[in-house]
Amino acid sequence: MIDADALVRRVALRAASENDELPAPADDARIAEAERQLGTALHPLLARLYREVADGGYGPDYRLLPLLGPGASVVGEYLARRAASVGAEHPEWPERVVPILTWGCGMYAGVDCRAEDGQVLLFEPNPYGGGSWAPCWFLDSTGLAAWLETWLAGTGWFEEDACDRDDVAEPQPWEEAEGRLSSGV
Repeated sequence: MIDADALVRRVALRAASENDELPAPADDARIAEAERQLGTALHPLLARLYREVADGGYGPDYRLLPLLGPGASVVGEYLARRAASVGAEHPEWPERVVPILTWGCGMYAGVDCRAEDGQVLLFEPNPYGGGSWAPCWFLDSTGLAAWLETWLAGTGWFEEDACDRDDVAEPQPWEEAEGRLSSGV
């Protein structure tokens, strides 16, 4: 079992050490507004990160998005992706998977807010060849806490030297993708 308090403290320390101008943490009203617009509660650990560390601006590579806009934000990206999915023959984005950062080139990391551990998913649109978007979804980590530990340890697939190491776990196809996309949840 993880010690969430210790994990959040370690994330906060690394975030502060890598960024002199972190955004202020999100207050309860901002988190509530984001959840209202998303139509779902944030995963509890994700909400703690926004509440106790900062409103985005830290984390792997391109860093976590702020909750609300202007510009790219968790809510803005989620609403745009869901709008493209609602009523589509082949939806691209499942409900309750909130994008937390962009990797560039249309790729996103998202947290499944309906999963108890908050599994972290990778959306990588390059495999799309028409039809189902399921081949574009990968399980990056079985939980947000484990994903954060990977970032803190510098052992993620997204690290600069990852291709030079044999111990890097690559994201695997997300087995739930087809069902979640077709059911709309």
